[in-house]
Amino acid sequence: MSNQPAMTPETKPLEPVATRRSWLAFAPAGVFTVVTLMFLFALMQPGDRSKLPSMLIGKLAPITPLPPLAGFSDNGAAVPGITAADFAQGKPVIVNFWQSSCAPCVAEHPMLIALAEKSGVPLLGVNTKDPAAGARRFLNRYGNPFTAIGVDGSGRAAIEWGVYGMPETFILDGTGKVLYKQIGEITPEVVEQVMLPIIAKAR
Repeated sequence: MSNQPAMTPETKPLEPVATRRSWLAFAPAGVFTVVTLMFLFALMQPGDRSKLPSMLIGKLAPITPLPPLAGFSDNGAAVPGITAADFAQGKPVIVNFWQSSCAPCVAEHPMLIALAEKSGVPLLGVNTKDPAAGARRFLNRYGNPFTAIGVDGSGRAAIEWGVYGMPETFILDGTGKVLYKQIGEITPEVVEQVMLPIIAKAR
């Protein structure tokens, strides 16, 4: 005969209900983390970012007035910020989101200069979440292809435009409607085969 006392409702061990509830409370956060990591992984894959969709194609670009880059001038002339009027000049406009600490932005910068020269249309730069000193050093070192530079210090404009990461470039028609979005750095092939024909057609 066993010498162990009989189990009563008072002495039975409690089931780990609290533990299960705690685990379930963290389940939504776990799912969100997994989805976020999968999205970030897709962004880091070569060529994959260019396949991400843009909800702005065919729609008017967000009207996001942005102040000029403090302390920056080009050949002694102050470079203006971006206003709503810049998006509706009656001719195509190129908008480039960039950051001084972004390696792909450095790599594509000569292509921006070439694009501005070959297209003959205004190129607006949106400097996003960047210290002003860093942005000025970047432009003084690599050159300034922009007719206007707007500072998006909080990153709000990038969110409104649906920017996934730096750099990204948009082509707008003369009414401010988005015709094209380039995710990632611009290449010579993209300039010649895609962007210039779109700009020529939109004139």
